[in-house]
Amino acid sequence: MSCDFLTLATAGVQKLQPYQPGKPMEELQRELGLREVIKLASNENPLGPGTLAREAVRAQVDELGRYPDGNGFALKQTIGERVGVRTDTITLGNGSNDVLELIVRAFCTSGHEVIFSQHAFAVYPIATQAVGATAVVTAARDWGHDLEAMACAISERTRVIFVANPNNPTGTWTSSETLKYLLSSTPDDVLVVVDEAYREYVDEAHYPNCAAWIEDYPNLIVSRSFSKIYGLGGLRVGYAISHPMVADILNRVRQPFNVNNLAMVAAVAALKDEEHIAASTELNRLELARLTQAFTAMGLSYVPSVGNFVSVDVGRDALPVYEALLREGVIVRPIGGGYEMPNHLRITVGLESENSRFLKALEKVLSDTSPP
Repeated sequence: MSCDFLTLATAGVQKLQPYQPGKPMEELQRELGLREVIKLASNENPLGPGTLAREAVRAQVDELGRYPDGNGFALKQTIGERVGVRTDTITLGNGSNDVLELIVRAFCTSGHEVIFSQHAFAVYPIATQAVGATAVVTAARDWGHDLEAMACAISERTRVIFVANPNNPTGTWTSSETLKYLLSSTPDDVLVVVDEAYREYVDEAHYPNCAAWIEDYPNLIVSRSFSKIYGLGGLRVGYAISHPMVADILNRVRQPFNVNNLAMVAAVAALKDEEHIAASTELNRLELARLTQAFTAMGLSYVPSVGNFVSVDVGRDALPVYEALLREGVIVRPIGGGYEMPNHLRITVGLESENSRFLKALEKVLSDTSPP
């Protein structure tokens, strides 16, 4: 090779490590020759999409040759009606990850700082580094965000603060009172992004409805996803709610067809499918409790979670346990590395049968392997 193409990339991109998603089921089947594999690694809804979303996709198949509505009129209208916001506050994304990246790309340069917490979602540092901005990582408190520390970390260079609520991979959450403290402590020219990808699973009295706060806090951006409780991870669709001037800026850098037609019609239907949402919520409530009770019975500690996943401390380096589970045909998520939780595995709440198989495999693996 006559050229080292890495040297042509921007400084931030040169140092990036690609995001590592959960291991695909097909890959594990190829590698180990396994016929039956379960995946509890990517926080997907084990029920998949609801009936209304499936029917909407089938009805739209004949229109695949046409470009989608670049402005997403129907989806924005439905979001506006369901969430109680104006359509000019909405920015659509190819998944909520797309929206998070748009925010950093639109507002941050190498002269800015981006604040987020230890153990926070891996996309925040990736988006920050890609534009050459400086990441300011505040220490976690009880595995969750310390919003007082985040407020103290604000400097003249701060442009964006990311708050995951609930947080992935810990499942911890931030109350209305605490979040309002951060917003009140933040200068008007610093954007506070509240990432609510898992909000539909939360059943806590003091969990905030940040979408209702946009008029009170113009520097607030709320991101949401259809990949979790709505079961549309494979279609990639999410959105942000923000002040109309902020939304206008985000829409300037957003690609005009970043959300495909099937994703939009499915999302419209999913928002209306109350039966599927209720079934998904109830399944998660029951099975999350069963998982955590089993961990306690095994003598394992875990981080209390309000999401559709839970991070369990296996009492040793979790990577060999993860690899042993793979050989049992069970895919979970190790969260060492950038998440700084080397003894933990993150487990997605699956179907009853999947969780039973995982727990049986975990007991076997832990008895077969001893901590150093």
